[in-house]
Amino acid sequence: MAGKTVKKDGKTWYYTFTHGKKENGKPQQFKKRGFKTKQEAQKAVNELEHSLTTGTYIKPNKMTYSEYMMSHWLEDKITQVKKQTLATYKWLIVGHVLPVLGDIELSKLTPMAIQKFYNQMTKNEQLTDENIQKIHTLIKDSLKKAERWELISKNPAALVDRPKAVKKEVVVWDVDEVKLFLKQADNGSRYYIAFLIALTSGARQGEILGLRWQDVDFENNCIRITQTLSSDGKEILPYTKTKSGTRTIDLPKEAMKRLKKHKRMIEQEKENAEPGTYNDKDLVICTESGTPTNKSNIRRVFSTAIRRAGVKKIKFHSMRHTHATLLLLQGENPKIVSERLGHATVRLTLDTYSHLLPSMQKETAQKFGKMLFDNEQDE
Repeated sequence: MAGKTVKKDGKTWYYTFTHGKKENGKPQQFKKRGFKTKQEAQKAVNELEHSLTTGTYIKPNKMTYSEYMMSHWLEDKITQVKKQTLATYKWLIVGHVLPVLGDIELSKLTPMAIQKFYNQMTKNEQLTDENIQKIHTLIKDSLKKAERWELISKNPAALVDRPKAVKKEVVVWDVDEVKLFLKQADNGSRYYIAFLIALTSGARQGEILGLRWQDVDFENNCIRITQTLSSDGKEILPYTKTKSGTRTIDLPKEAMKRLKKHKRMIEQEKENAEPGTYNDKDLVICTESGTPTNKSNIRRVFSTAIRRAGVKKIKFHSMRHTHATLLLLQGENPKIVSERLGHATVRLTLDTYSHLLPSMQKETAQKFGKMLFDNEQDE
C-alpha cells in the first residue's frame, strides 16, 4: 500500500507518505513537518518517493559533521597518509572547519553552508588561499566517503566551486642580497650553516633540520635528503615530504668546507658535554646537547641577520625560492633545478617560477641572435 498527502498545519505544511511495510508487517509511514509552502512539502515528498522506489533512500541520522570527521573520517586517514600529513589535516579541520560546520547534522549540511564558510574565511583572511583550497579538498573527500558509506544521499561539497587562489609572486633575494646576508649571518652563530645549506641547496627547512652527518658526503661534495624534522619540531620523521623529495644535492666546495668546520664544533661539544647528557642523534643542525633545533630559535637569528644586513625581509622558506631563482636566471636547465628542489615534476617548478619566464625568454632571444648574427652590424 502506498499513499501520500500534503496538508497545512497552522502556518506551515507537512507531508505523510506510506510505502512498504515494517518488519512487523504493518505499513511503513514517513512524516515530516515544518515546510513554509505547499510546493516545498510536495517537492520533498516526491523526492522521498523517488528515493524509496529506486532504492537510493538513506535513513536520516542525527550524527553531526564533527562526530563523523573525528570518529570516522580522520580515524580512517591514519592508515592512509603520513603522520605529518595527518597533523596538517587535523590542524585545518579541528582548528578551522569544525568550529563553523561541526555542529551541523551530517545529513543537513548544504552547499550554501559550505560556500558561506569559504566566503567567510576568504573575507577574514584567516588562512592563505592555498589552505582554503586544501580545506575544500578535505571537505569534499570526507563527504564523498559519507556518500559511499550511505550516511548521506549526495555530496553537497560536489556542488560548490573550488575556491580560487590568487597566485602571489615569490619574493627572493638577488645575488648581492645573498652575499650581504651571509656576511652578517656569519658571526659565530651555530645556525649560520643552516642558512648556507638553504641558499646553496634549495632544501626545505624541515629537511635541513633533519639532516644527519651520515647523509653528508665530503668526498663527493653532496648531501642526501632522506628524512625531515616534523612541523612541530618534536620528532625526526624517517621520510621526506614526497617520494621525489628523497634526493642527492651537490653543494659548492665552499659550503662543504663550512660543513667540515661546523662538524668540528659539534664534535667538540660532544667531548665537552657531561657524561650521559649529550643526546646524539647525528644531526648536523642541533642544540648544544644534540637534540633537534627549535624552529623559533632559527627564525629569531634569521630575522636578526636580515636586519643587520639591510636586505628585504623574507621567510626561511624563501631562501629555497632564492636558490631556484638564481639557478634559473643563470640559465640552468629547469629539470636540474626541479631535481635539486625535490619537485615531483618540472611543470611544478616552471609554474612556481613562471614570473621569471618573460625575462629569461628575452635574454635567450638575445643570446641566440648574438650567436647567429655576431658578425653583422646593426643597420
